[in-house]
Amino acid sequence: MTSSVYIIAEAGVNHNGSLDLALQLVEKAAEAGANAVKFQTFKAERLVTPEAGKADYQKLTTSSAESQFDMLKRLELDEEAHFALLRHCRKYGIEFLSTPFDTDSLSFLAERCGVRRLKLPSGEITNGPLLLASARTGLPIILSTGMATLSEIEEALMILAYGYLHADGYPNRESLLNAFVSPAGQAVLRDRVTLLHCTSEYPAPLEEVHLRSMDSMAAAFGLPVGYSDHTEGIAVPLAAVARGAVVIEKHFTLDRRLPGPDHTSSLEPHELAAMVKGIREVETALGMPVKLPTPSEIRNRLPARKSIVAKTPIRQGELYSEDNLAVMRPGDGLSAMRYWELIGKPANRSYRQYEKIEP
Repeated sequence: MTSSVYIIAEAGVNHNGSLDLALQLVEKAAEAGANAVKFQTFKAERLVTPEAGKADYQKLTTSSAESQFDMLKRLELDEEAHFALLRHCRKYGIEFLSTPFDTDSLSFLAERCGVRRLKLPSGEITNGPLLLASARTGLPIILSTGMATLSEIEEALMILAYGYLHADGYPNRESLLNAFVSPAGQAVLRDRVTLLHCTSEYPAPLEEVHLRSMDSMAAAFGLPVGYSDHTEGIAVPLAAVARGAVVIEKHFTLDRRLPGPDHTSSLEPHELAAMVKGIREVETALGMPVKLPTPSEIRNRLPARKSIVAKTPIRQGELYSEDNLAVMRPGDGLSAMRYWELIGKPANRSYRQYEKIEP
């Protein structure tokens, strides 16, 4: 992962099955300044049964008469489309990512497309065979955790630890636990796995976002944590960065009015660019955890702070009191923090009104 927030522009299936639209999405993601543009790699016949129904949000955004299988079938990208997207990403200087939904798609991405990392979606966090095969590629994994409990995340991490450490064989409960708790297993998870907090609803209601869950996940597993956002607008991903997210993933589209399941809950290109800009500004503003005056603040300390001065003319030997002392700008004299040390003591010399008192 990079030292700055890694921003994934989630194209997903917002290409509507069109390579031309997919190529345009690559260009817009690169123009916005995202680190990666992500698609989805699947074959409908390996992903969903012909009778499977759609999610509620999909029924609202696509034909209710169409099955989930038929919808996904028309949203597939073939192998040649993937290679074209890879070339286009290289041309525009943006990393190509795609989410595999089955082990064949995983092998295609890892072996033939040469992806540098894997992004596994929330729906696959209980897909043991895919988790195991993903870890056995040796690639870094970004794992979304929408709909999951901490115990389900832990189970997924057990499988990933086992897969990273064991090139073959089937795991059992004991071997999974042993891999997970071993120093080698914990080290490989810290090195290669990033968890993404996520609310799997489109769009996600703000009251169901629970960004503080990022803190719980980081504390529970000691892994880097990011955020996959399905809310409307860009406020929540910016807040996630302020809470320490190291990865932000956000859906985007060329036009929210396009037909398809995810367009309405996606950002348009100018909004994606605004999000990227906002994230870079937030991470710059986060700075370092130590509280110290900055270089620009150092220049402002004297005109902004105060010194002890004579409120009225003071004769030598006159006792200092609240009646003849004042605290006023600038702060280039005796600090006002020593005000009480002077009260009741004789003046060491005469002072004009507003003259700075000397120690």
